[in-house]
Amino acid sequence: MTEVISVRFRGGCKNYYFDPKGAQVKMGDQVIVETAQGPEFATCTEGNHEVEDSAIVSPLCAMLRMATENDRRTVEYNKKKESEAFDICEKKIADHGLEMKLVNVSASFDGNKIIFYFTADGRVDFRELVRDLASVFRARIELRQIGVRDEAKMIGGLGICGRPFCCSQFLDGFLPVSIKMAKTQNLSLNPAKISGTCGRLMCCLKYEQNAYEDAAKRMPKVESFVQTPDGPGNVKSVDLLRETMKVSLDTAGPNEPFKCYHNCEVCVLRNGKGSRDGIEIPERPARYVEEREEEEFATPILTTPFYMDAQLEDAPVREKIGGAEAGEGKSRRRHRSGRRKSGAKPAGEGQQPEKQEGRQPAKQGGRQTPPKDGQEKRNGQGGGKPRPPKTQGPRQFQQPKPEAAEGGESGEAKRRRRPHHRGGRHRNKGGEGSGSAPKSE
Repeated sequence: MTEVISVRFRGGCKNYYFDPKGAQVKMGDQVIVETAQGPEFATCTEGNHEVEDSAIVSPLCAMLRMATENDRRTVEYNKKKESEAFDICEKKIADHGLEMKLVNVSASFDGNKIIFYFTADGRVDFRELVRDLASVFRARIELRQIGVRDEAKMIGGLGICGRPFCCSQFLDGFLPVSIKMAKTQNLSLNPAKISGTCGRLMCCLKYEQNAYEDAAKRMPKVESFVQTPDGPGNVKSVDLLRETMKVSLDTAGPNEPFKCYHNCEVCVLRNGKGSRDGIEIPERPARYVEEREEEEFATPILTTPFYMDAQLEDAPVREKIGGAEAGEGKSRRRHRSGRRKSGAKPAGEGQQPEKQEGRQPAKQGGRQTPPKDGQEKRNGQGGGKPRPPKTQGPRQFQQPKPEAAEGGESGEAKRRRRPHHRGGRHRNKGGEGSGSAPKSE
């Protein structure tokens, strides 16, 4: 076991081991370490810890010292120098007419070396470009051609999932990805959907490949001959994540949909395409019953919304105003409407319903129409008897007039003898009809 510290350089995701030389370093501390290219500025990602000897690449480089304020100022000066070198290099590339794209510029901690990263479709002769850059910066110049994946890692960005690129966040190196992984995971083979921003297959296809390969070993292939609880049939599609499959039964009709079965309730008789000759069909397996634990749900506590507090406070006041009388009025209206629909006459024909106590009387100070000339005389202006005001009480039936004195005919008898004309000829009960009604005595 060897005591080491893990550090990460600027713009990188890979951790490197260094010998702390007895110093206690914490995570997040900035240190100066010795590398094959000279001293470099790095950040500690894991403090003092022990690792196996087999995990160390000998010889193990040592940590020089903890970073000081002067070291941090040197790093800031190098960043400004890199931005200036980027602009100058682009101008030199345009002057020489080289078909190359400059991606990034990195300067060493001591400033003795500047590395230019570029991409190109083929080989590029940049010897004249190196001489011009060396004469400008007075330092060692190095040009490195990188691929499109390294370009995406240096520049960074967001993937189709909405998260930053995996290569620029945590991937130590690029994993080999093939189109076979997309086929195993039943993904669309459209290059636009399974390719990243760099134009290559997405690195995340490798993450779940082992799980899919393990599930594929347990599941039958498409067009396999299987025995199900409903009878034999052929597998039409397989869902590796749910471990389910859709089977076309032999007894099913032409328009009947496929049935879905779990892997544990299917017996594979022939894996893959082939003939059924000589295959013995066993008994139907039992159905798969998923056991679910009953979850206890707590009864939710219903609280009154804040905007209903004022309404609840005014509720007793409204009850005092209306009370049960308003409810009785509603029930009466419902009862009357039901009788009208059935065709029965309400009790007390010609009588208006009593006025509800909950309603307010009409306003007295409303607009009044001027009386006519004859009406003014009747109201007392012309010497006549004034008309008494109308009362708001219910209208009463007219009392029947008393019968006439002895020897005379009452009004009821006269009304019975009076004929009723209904727009046509009047016919007597005796059958003799005349055009005029008989005169009353």
